Amino acid sequence: MAMAAQRVTKEHKEYTVGWVCALPKELTAATAMLDERHANLPKSGNDPNIYTLGSIGRHNVVITCLPKGRISTIPAATTVTRLVNTFPSVKFGLMVGIGGGVPPEVRLGDVVVSTPAGQLPGVVQWDLGKAKEGGSFERTGTLNNPPDLLLTALARLEAEHELGGSQIDEHLDQMGRRYPKLASKYLRLDSLKDELFRPDYNHVNDSSGDADNNDREDGEEGCQFCDRANIVNRKPREMRIHYGLIASGNQVIRDASFRDRLNRDLGGRVLCIEMEAAGIMNNFPCLVIRGICDYADSHKNKDWQEHAAAVAAAFAKEVMGYLQPEEVEVEKSVKDLLAEVDQKVNEMRTKVQDTCDNVDRLRSDQRQTEINRWLSPPDPSTNNNEALRRRHEGSGRWFLRGEAFNEWKKKRQNSFLWLHGIPGCGKTILSSIVIESLSSHQPLLYFYFDFTDPNKQTFGKMLCALISQLCYQCAAALPQLDQLFSSCKSGYEQPTSQQLREVFSRMIEQVEEIWIVLDALDESSVEGRKEVLIWMKDILVSPERRNVHLLMTSRLETDIESRIMEFPDTRYVVPIQSDSITDDISAYVHWRVKEDDSLKRWRSYPEVQNEIENVVGGQANGMFRLAACQLDALGNCLDYRKLQEALASLPTTLHKIYARILHDIPNAYRQNAIKILQFLTYSERPLRIEEAVDAIAVDTEGDRYFDPKYRMPDHKEIFYYCSSLVVAVPKEENSEAADRSTELQLAHLSVKEYLLSARYDDDDDIMENFREVEAKASMARICLAYLLDLDVELSNEVLTENFPFARYCARYWIAFAAVAESTDKSLEGFVQKFFCCDRGTYRNCYNLWRPDESSSSSVWTGDGAVSALYYTSFGGLTNAVKYLLTQGANVDTQGGCHGNALGAASYQGHDRIVELLLSRGADVNAHCGYHGSALGAASHQGHGKTVELLLSRGADVNAQGGFHRSALGAASYQGHGKIVELLLSRGADVNSYGIHGSALGTAVHRGHDKVVELLLDSGADLILQDMRKNCAELSAASHQGHYKVVELLLSRGANVNSHGAYGGVVYAAADNGHDKIVELLLRKGANPNSFGLYGSALWGASDRGYYKIVEMLLSKGASMEFHGSKPLDAALNRGHSKIVKLLLSNSADVTGLSMNDFKIRE
Repeated sequence: MAMAAQRVTKEHKEYTVGWVCALPKELTAATAMLDERHANLPKSGNDPNIYTLGSIGRHNVVITCLPKGRISTIPAATTVTRLVNTFPSVKFGLMVGIGGGVPPEVRLGDVVVSTPAGQLPGVVQWDLGKAKEGGSFERTGTLNNPPDLLLTALARLEAEHELGGSQIDEHLDQMGRRYPKLASKYLRLDSLKDELFRPDYNHVNDSSGDADNNDREDGEEGCQFCDRANIVNRKPREMRIHYGLIASGNQVIRDASFRDRLNRDLGGRVLCIEMEAAGIMNNFPCLVIRGICDYADSHKNKDWQEHAAAVAAAFAKEVMGYLQPEEVEVEKSVKDLLAEVDQKVNEMRTKVQDTCDNVDRLRSDQRQTEINRWLSPPDPSTNNNEALRRRHEGSGRWFLRGEAFNEWKKKRQNSFLWLHGIPGCGKTILSSIVIESLSSHQPLLYFYFDFTDPNKQTFGKMLCALISQLCYQCAAALPQLDQLFSSCKSGYEQPTSQQLREVFSRMIEQVEEIWIVLDALDESSVEGRKEVLIWMKDILVSPERRNVHLLMTSRLETDIESRIMEFPDTRYVVPIQSDSITDDISAYVHWRVKEDDSLKRWRSYPEVQNEIENVVGGQANGMFRLAACQLDALGNCLDYRKLQEALASLPTTLHKIYARILHDIPNAYRQNAIKILQFLTYSERPLRIEEAVDAIAVDTEGDRYFDPKYRMPDHKEIFYYCSSLVVAVPKEENSEAADRSTELQLAHLSVKEYLLSARYDDDDDIMENFREVEAKASMARICLAYLLDLDVELSNEVLTENFPFARYCARYWIAFAAVAESTDKSLEGFVQKFFCCDRGTYRNCYNLWRPDESSSSSVWTGDGAVSALYYTSFGGLTNAVKYLLTQGANVDTQGGCHGNALGAASYQGHDRIVELLLSRGADVNAHCGYHGSALGAASHQGHGKTVELLLSRGADVNAQGGFHRSALGAASYQGHGKIVELLLSRGADVNSYGIHGSALGTAVHRGHDKVVELLLDSGADLILQDMRKNCAELSAASHQGHYKVVELLLSRGANVNSHGAYGGVVYAAADNGHDKIVELLLRKGANPNSFGLYGSALWGASDRGYYKIVEMLLSKGASMEFHGSKPLDAALNRGHSKIVKLLLSNSADVTGLSMNDFKIRE
């Protein structure tokens, strides 16, 4: 029966119920439920929605449908927003249509109604959240519950159903009578079969076509080709109505295993899965009603869709029968509710933004602290503060006012300035003055190379320090470092120097201008200075960085000068000449004469003061250091006669004055002075004053080696032994001592050079004491003697508190002894006593310092100390190993990080000990320690001779075990090309698997391009064949930023559109900001729509703020949407305004966004 031709016309404000559909068939079912149709009403030009108007009972209802083909949460939200604006009196909504059921409770043809389940609202957006490590997904945020008015109506309805059943069948019968044409599709027919297949059985398609299409409106074939034996047997039952949780998202789910996992993640309470409700629940108080048409598995088809739409619509009509118009009328309209929400949001926005800023700041600070701990950068501020402390007022003005410095500072492109000068001319003081003068220029980075601190002598540690400083001065640079931190397994692995170089280069691109000061490059290691100079040249010639100002100081060393002369601009090479600093030295001497306490006796004799100034200032020869030492010497002159004699014979070079200082040390002080200078010359680190006090109190020839009562009462008086040769400086916090005490250091690099130079003016006593073997033998004896007299019953805490030299001795004695054990019989006796002492001295020492734990990612977790044989093998004490073996030590005893003595010696590359242990029957193939075998340990460390020795003694080249699974994996991981080549030549399996898959995967992950090339050249035909299909290694290299490896793999035929653990290759590079690799891949024809775990490459780059990459991807036609996720949304949410503008200029879709979105998110 047709509807009446004449339809009632009502006003917009009379409609109180909004009914939203996603599909035309849902709209058909909804329209068929109207008791009366109303005439259409006009709407504004910016509302493209189509509305069907009518009434159900006494309720006026407005029905709308999403645009055809636009099904997901975002179009739903847009449609509802327009509905509410056009019909301002709508009080609530009904989202009615079809959905996928979650077995076993729900069946086809059932109805699911959204109601709260536990802590979850009626609808949860399953894809709203963030991916976590390990592949898990954490849902963030919640959606609103249905309004109380509707939940109350549901309670009444459910009670009535218990009493008399549902009216759904009646409403369907009525629909069939009024609209006979619908009966064949929308009513329950015998032809509809409810078949549920086992979740592990996938749909079988007709081989003649592909039925897998994500568009719900396209045709889908049935299951006529599926094996019916896989259908779950269930008893037939009538249609049921279920109340509970509906999962909503932006993707069609047609995977039973994913469906079931999603259900488990949400507590096993999900009844239905659909695609629209989450888009409207927060802005539209509504009830979601779904008729079940499939099981969200691969057998998804359209057979049940019309009937499911009809039963959902019929239930919606039944619900409205339990709502009284008077109850609806008193409810606030959705428009008013949203206006109130907007007002509250506007009031809270400032407070929330402040809170968010504070939280972000705290999180950022926490992350920076974590990353800084991982970098472990040395602290150059201690050097800077000490240099500023020693600076004399007014020093360095000649340089700051000079043309070279000011041109360097103001140049509008890369600039370089090298200050070089003779030892002791004040270069370090001048560096501190430059740094202070640049303090208003940000970012300002600096580093002091320091001969007294091994941690301040390498290129890598310099970069760590500069990177750390840059992070704290420029927040925009932190994300670049954060990516490196993440790629190094969140700090589990240490970055290579190359990785640090690359990340620093990307970081400085985030700043407009940067100033870098590097002091005393000549005090770095030989390899370190070479790397620094290469790095500086690369920065200065880079066309991408035109904002770097580099200043460096050093001596005029040949290797430094030759490399600097290759720099693009050598105009700014400034020698610190004596005439340039004459005024500074004169001012310094004048101040010392007037103010120094050691010269105060002459304050009443101005003519004598002038004489001192004239002589010392005239002989300084451009060296502050020489003048300082001369003044120190004059401070010992108690009368004018002695002063005149001293002035007449002042040494005129640093070496001569050092010889004079040593010669003048009183005999009573000489032995202690020699001990102090030995330790400061040869120790790996400076000594704390309290350590030095205990060291000189040791008597290696006495009945008792150490007695605390022989300590100096006043520790500061230790400087009397050799005051001009040593200085006290504040100590950095480190792992050995948390307190900031004072360190004793050699006063200048020239002091160390003198002590090592054998130029002692024929003073044989001093010469013998400072030869390396004699000095380290003495140091080892002192350390062992100190340890032998400690009370073994004391805890570590008490020991280190009461005996401050104990931890130093435990850590360093074996390194000193290894140099001298073969030539010093006295030392050999101490070593044997140390290991054989019944008092437990060795165990005490091991508890203070476990040497192998600092050499590996693994630690020895066994009880007590490792065997003495293991300990000596690790330390390289060949004679001690021989002695212990003669005493019956078990050569294969297990223990320690490296498993046994052979593993420890192999790890350290002590070939003589390896050979000795093997000759005594050590098992060359014993499974041991962190690296699995002795061969694995030697391969990991790159000890070629040790590897050859082990192989010649029968080591299994393909033995499996250890962190890297094999020796080849270990060598590949570390990038030891020669070891890899050797192992392959001895039959190592090139396809053996390790921590990152194959050896090739390991080398790729670490960026060792030479090793990658070697492995590919070594008969890895299977690898090459696989690469042409899909090269997972290419994805890994792209993600890690290893440009050369990416280039190499592509040259060998790797598929440029490969996919791996990090996603597609372009996505992998884009997600970590590697723009050069993205450019290379796109140039080689890679798909710009590459995707990964978090979405598309364009989405990832937009989210992280990589403007260059976004620009490149857009130029190659990257899609503006990926499974409902838009790059524009990501850029807006992150506040990347430049990228937002770029996307908009490339016609990004702004559907569903208002101007308010842009204002809020920016």
